[in-house]
Amino acid sequence: MTLQDNDDIERFLRNVDQIDELVKELNSNDISCQERALAKADQFISSLEQVDQCKTTINKTVINKHPSSENVSLLHCVPPSFQNIQYESSQNPENFLRTLEKDAEERRHRRKMKEEKANALREQGNEAFTQGDYETAVKFYTEGLEQLRDMQALYTNRAQAFIKLKRYKEAISDCEWALRCNKKCIKAYIHMGKSHLALKDFPQSRISYRKILEIEPQRETMVKAYLRQVDLEEKVALQEKAAWEELQAGTGQATAVLELLKKLDRPNEINLYYCGGLELLSLAIKDCTGQTLFRLNNGFSIINGNNIVRSCLSQNSKDPYAVELCMSVVKLWRTVCSGNEQNQHLLMECPVTRQHMVQMLASPKCEIQRESLELLSLYSQTQRGRDVLIDNLNLCQTAENLMSCVCRDTSSALALTVLENLAAENKFKIQSREIFTAVFALPLEHLLSNIMTADYKILASVISVIGCMALDDVINKNLAGRKEFWRCSLQAMERCVACECRSVLYPLLGLMINLASNPSQVVQEHAVLASSRCLDLLSDSSGGVITRAAGLLSVLLPMSSDATQEVVRNGIVRKLLKILKVGGEMSSRYSIKALTVCTASIPQACEELVKLEKRLHTLRKLLGGIDELVVGNAALCMGHCLEVDGAASGLLGTDCVPLLLRHTAGDAKRAVVRQNAAITLGKLCKIEPRHMEKLRELHGLEILHSCARLIT
Repeated sequence: MTLQDNDDIERFLRNVDQIDELVKELNSNDISCQERALAKADQFISSLEQVDQCKTTINKTVINKHPSSENVSLLHCVPPSFQNIQYESSQNPENFLRTLEKDAEERRHRRKMKEEKANALREQGNEAFTQGDYETAVKFYTEGLEQLRDMQALYTNRAQAFIKLKRYKEAISDCEWALRCNKKCIKAYIHMGKSHLALKDFPQSRISYRKILEIEPQRETMVKAYLRQVDLEEKVALQEKAAWEELQAGTGQATAVLELLKKLDRPNEINLYYCGGLELLSLAIKDCTGQTLFRLNNGFSIINGNNIVRSCLSQNSKDPYAVELCMSVVKLWRTVCSGNEQNQHLLMECPVTRQHMVQMLASPKCEIQRESLELLSLYSQTQRGRDVLIDNLNLCQTAENLMSCVCRDTSSALALTVLENLAAENKFKIQSREIFTAVFALPLEHLLSNIMTADYKILASVISVIGCMALDDVINKNLAGRKEFWRCSLQAMERCVACECRSVLYPLLGLMINLASNPSQVVQEHAVLASSRCLDLLSDSSGGVITRAAGLLSVLLPMSSDATQEVVRNGIVRKLLKILKVGGEMSSRYSIKALTVCTASIPQACEELVKLEKRLHTLRKLLGGIDELVVGNAALCMGHCLEVDGAASGLLGTDCVPLLLRHTAGDAKRAVVRQNAAITLGKLCKIEPRHMEKLRELHGLEILHSCARLIT
């Protein structure tokens, strides 16, 4: 080995030591230490580049087959493992390769041991985190990183613990290291977004969250929720800035709110004293700034912490003006929460307040019940407000109390407004599954059974609420399997026709369509009677009722041959044909499907249809449309009718062949459209060969042959 080689080895070893020190400093929890290390790293890289530039590019390597004693002695300056590799490589290439493999195996073994230790420490950190001991969690994660510096999970887990400890800058640093391990680490961007948000760096928080969409676009819903939180926090920051400025300026509103809160903070005053103070405070809060001043000056704590006020809210007080005081508190809450999402959240954070809110819905005092409903209605009007209610209130008790308000007809319109808004939320549906029968199904069946005395408007709203909830599969299956529901609904359908309460009939039919779309034994048992009721409604004066009656028929008839025979015998073909002539997107979809079911299984239906329209004008008109559901069923229905004697010859000279050929050769998204058109075209030409002339004229034989696999 030459002196130059020896210098290179020594330089290499010095570099290794220096790099090791830099890595330790870069992984330090001290931000300033990390910054100094980065500066040193830049200098170190620059020095390496300068050395490289000074080296010659000419290879002057000389193989010395007889090394001198001087050169041998220099080997003592090289590490033992390096000596072995150098020596063995000069003796035997195979030995050299074996040595390299052994070294690689040792490295893999050491790596595996470090991974095992790091994972064990990570598990200990996770356990401490779960127990809320975040300092200990950080300690374990840090020890894990000392074992393995490139373990992404340790960085993100430690970042999460740092966030809990409100050490946001350190959390951001860990997220950056996690991204160096894996630039597509979603957790790193989530924790980074939260940390920037906590530091009020709203632009950087948005950037972090939007990075998630670049990696996984399917997480759009989650990212939107995070971005809404950023918008809310930024809005709150601006509100608080304006409020403090107004407070420092000593404006009338700021002074009034502050003085009134001080007076209300006095304990053991009479109810009337607090009533007056709360009324004045409600009047003093005129805008968002007033609401923010109330929040910043501990308004919620002052009101909720007053024992006399709490006694009135729980409705245990027998003191004079207890009811008035309770109402004054709820009115104030409405004032400070109207349009203010942060105040809405803070109000519901108090467990006592949440309990009172649910209790007041069941208050025997109508005025208290109404005020509490007004407050809940305010919450239910926004997504954020609904989330707060669902996450904080006892939903089972709340839903039960709301339905009680509806059934007792006490402020039922407000109660229904709240229920309608909540029922649209999946979380509400899921949490209502276990109580659905008792809280929703039984009251609905009771109202339907007594439809002649019910308030039609309220009943229609109740049906709409339950219809929305029935979009949940579990609730749908529950209600669809209730014989009592079908009995009451069919009874109500009959009575609705007699008393002409279309406001109930329309949503009821919609609910029944939804439930019947998933076939069950109970639905099949009621299919004949339900189909007969729908058949009567096909002659109704309301277009909406006719459409939904046809819709219910379209889902009932495929599951019951008895129902199909019954309605065909009673003239459904004529009625459906009349609806199809008038048109309408949904009515056409439902009617042609029901008609196709009838013609598929009942020859009498085909014969009647051909008799009513020898040249099948209505079906040909539907074939000329663009709605693939309608076109596909119209082609299939026409194919059924061709079995009738004279039907195929009756279509000679019409546009039947071009229409069917167009769909056979078309690029419909639904393969069944091409299939139905091809089958009907082939059947038409087979039954009446004279249609082949038109097919040849249009060069359609090749097209039909290419679709032979569909016909097969």
